[in-house]
This record gives sequence, structure tokens and C-alpha cells, in this order.
Amino acid sequence: MQSMTDGKKKIDGCSRMKKHGILKKSIRFCVIFLLFGAAPAMGVFLLLAQYYQEHFPVNTWINGVYCTGKTVAEVNEELACAQETNLIHILDAEGTEWVIPMEEAEVRPDYTQALTSYLNPKDMFYWLKQLQMPVSDCLAVSNYVADEEKLRVCFEMLPFVAGERDRAAGVKVVCTGEEYYLQDDNTYRLNRDKAFGYLKDSLSQGRLQVDLLAAGCYEDLPDSGEDKLQRTLWAQIVNYRDQSSHIAYDMGTETIELTFDVTFHFLKKDEGTGLPLLDENGSLAIEEQNVRFWVEQLAEKYNTYGTEREFAATRGDVVKVKYGTYGTKLDVEAETAYLTEVLRAEGIESQVHVPTYLKQGYVRGLDDIGGTYIEIDMTEQKMYYYVEGELSLETDVVTGHTGGGHGTPSGIYYVYAKERNRILRGPGYASFVKYWMPVRGGIGIHDANWRSVFGGTIYKTNGSHGCINTPTAVMTQLYDGAEIGTPVIMFY
Repeated sequence: MQSMTDGKKKIDGCSRMKKHGILKKSIRFCVIFLLFGAAPAMGVFLLLAQYYQEHFPVNTWINGVYCTGKTVAEVNEELACAQETNLIHILDAEGTEWVIPMEEAEVRPDYTQALTSYLNPKDMFYWLKQLQMPVSDCLAVSNYVADEEKLRVCFEMLPFVAGERDRAAGVKVVCTGEEYYLQDDNTYRLNRDKAFGYLKDSLSQGRLQVDLLAAGCYEDLPDSGEDKLQRTLWAQIVNYRDQSSHIAYDMGTETIELTFDVTFHFLKKDEGTGLPLLDENGSLAIEEQNVRFWVEQLAEKYNTYGTEREFAATRGDVVKVKYGTYGTKLDVEAETAYLTEVLRAEGIESQVHVPTYLKQGYVRGLDDIGGTYIEIDMTEQKMYYYVEGELSLETDVVTGHTGGGHGTPSGIYYVYAKERNRILRGPGYASFVKYWMPVRGGIGIHDANWRSVFGGTIYKTNGSHGCINTPTAVMTQLYDGAEIGTPVIMFY
């Protein structure tokens, strides 16, 4: 019994050892299997990770371009071809925009730096994430590359650059007809080499907008001795123009400003160049006879004394009346001296000048009668008194006895005095009047209490010795209203 039991124990021990051996072999097999299966998988993973360090992963879009599996160089080429912008914009000093077609200058966008910066920082697992979700990004141009020689040709062909290349240096005052200007070819000169260098730098930084003035590409050339003299002459012309424009002539109802169109002709000029000459003091020389000529023209326009004018009579027609004692006459000598002196002066302040007159009307201006005057119509034997254009008085009168050779003279005169209670004397008569307003020598307007009837044709047979006889009641009003200097227009 004991031996049988011992034999059974031996058999069980062998069986367990056999099973343990099989288990160890199985584990060994699984480990070997796993090792040999995982190693290729890991290798594939590492290869893909390495691949996507230099190639864009699946589901990647940049600026609308599909990038999966492509290198930086390949994507850069596609992005360059897909770019819509094809012009370089250049702004000159005048604010004018010029363009260079990129194709002509062989300028191409370069995204290499931006693409490399985009791809390199990614970790080795990032491409796995994009298997499930597409990624779309936008990148700006890193820089533009160009064929420098062709870019230079295109730049030099721009009109403002070509004009700068052909533009001479120097400063000079130029006369064109009746005005001056300074031709300054030393200021704001385009430094073409500096401008082109800035253009290249802008492209290398990815900019297609180039402002040459803001970049300091415009410079001033040094003035020569002659250039400085021309600038001094120009400063004198500007000062003369500005100062003379401060002068205005007060002509009464009109004001005449001395613009440079006028004072230009007062300068003494070189016959060849037309440029102003300098006097012994180094100032602009004034041609006095030209000043006088302008004053004479002014006088011709405004002088009325001794001339004839048309006058709209109250009766409805237009009559021609000659200026008698009344009228305007400028003092040409005084005005020529004044204007010559003030033009030569320095530091003229704004001034409105009232001219000097040899004779001055009650009203100054082209119409020196104005709206306040006395009208005596000797044909109708009527007298009218207008104040500021409105009829104030109207009356019948008796004027000079035409049948006896004492007709009242026609003409434009004025009230040169006013007297009360005066005895008028003449050959064979002495008449007392309450109101006396002389207009021409011994001829005047006065009351006539010895008359009871006025108007009609009395003047032809029983008129005055030349005066204007007026009813006393009306004369009282006229005397109180009319001032010394009031124009008196008398006509038939």
C-alpha cells in the first residue's frame, strides 16, 4: 500500500513539472511574438513621426492650399502660384501712387520661413490628432524674392524716377508773362539708389506698399552761391507781393485792392529775362512812371469833373448833362508819390487808403451823384429833392428868364453855401430872401415871396435873373434838409 502511494505521488509530480514547462514555453512564445510584432509597429510609427517632421500631415490646409504629404518647398511653390496680389505699390513725395507688376520684375512671394516656423515646433504625435479633424490655417508672406536687375529696370522706368534722373540741379526765379515763380531743383530730390535699396528691403520683409517720402528717400542738394542769390531775390518778390497786397484804395462805394496782378507792373525789370532789378539799397526797384500810369488810369475811371454824363430824369427820359462846378478829380501827382513811397517801404501793415482829390464830390465812387440830390427840370419848371433814392420834395419853380437872356444854365453843380435873410443884388434889383442856397456863382435856389404862381411857362416871359425861385413853404423844408455839397442837376 505504501509503495503504491509513493508511486502515485511520483506520477503527480512529473505531471506538474510537465505542465509548468509547457506554460513557460507558452509565455516565452508570447513574449517573442509580442516583441517581434511590436518592433515593426514601433518602427513604422517612428518612420511616420520622422516623415511628418519634414512633410505636412493629412488634413492640412494653408491659405486654401492642400498640403498633406508635401514639403515646405512644395507648399511654398503652390502658395506663390495661388497668390492673387501681383502689384508693388510705390508712393512718391507728391502722394502719387505708382505700380510695378510683379511678373515684369520677376518678384515672387516666399513663404519658406513662415512654413518652416509652422511645421518645426510640432511634436511627434501631432499628425495622429489630424487623422480625425482637418486643420486650416492662414500664413502671411515671409518675404518676396526678386530678380534684382529686372526690378531695377522696372523701378527706373517709373515716370517720377525717370524724371528725377533727367532733372538738372539749381535754383532760379522764372518770369512767365505777368507772374514769377521759383524753380527749385535742389529741394526734395529723390535719392534713387536709396529709394531702390528701400524697395528691396521692403520686399525682403514681405511688404508691397512702399512710401519713399516716409522712408527718407528725398533729400535737399546744397545751394551754390548763385542759387542763394536766386533764393534771396525770390524772398524779396514774395515780401513785395505780400506787402503790396495789404494796400487797398477806398474809392467810396468801391474798394480797389492792389493785387500782385497790379503791382507786378510797378517793378523795374530786366528787358531780357523780365526779372526785377534792384535799386542802390539792394531792394526791388520801382518804376515810377508805371505807377503814375496806373494812377492816371484810376483817375480816368473815377474823374467826372468837366465831363458829361447821362442822367435819368424824373419826367421819364434820359438827358445828357455836363459837370459844372460839381465833380470828382483825383490828384495824380500826390497819389503817384504816395504809392511809390509805400511800395518802397518795408513792413507795410494793412491799410485802406483814401486818395487825395483836387475836387471831391458829395459822394465818392463811380456814381458821384448818388441817391441824395436836387433835380431841377427847367423845361417842366419842376424841382425834386431825393434823399437816398427816395423822393422827399416836389414843387413847381420859376427859373431864369429865357426871353430876356437870363436863362438858368444847365449843368451839374452843388450847394456850396447856405444863408438866411440875405439881400440879393444885381443890375437894377435888390431882393430880400429868407433862404439862400447858391449853386453856381450868383445863381442859387431861394424863396420868392413876391411870386404867387410858380411853374408853367412863366420863366419864358417873367423869369428870374437866373436863380431858381421856389415857394417859401417848400424852401423852408429844402433848406433844413439839404446839406452843403449836395449835388444839383439842372437841365432843359
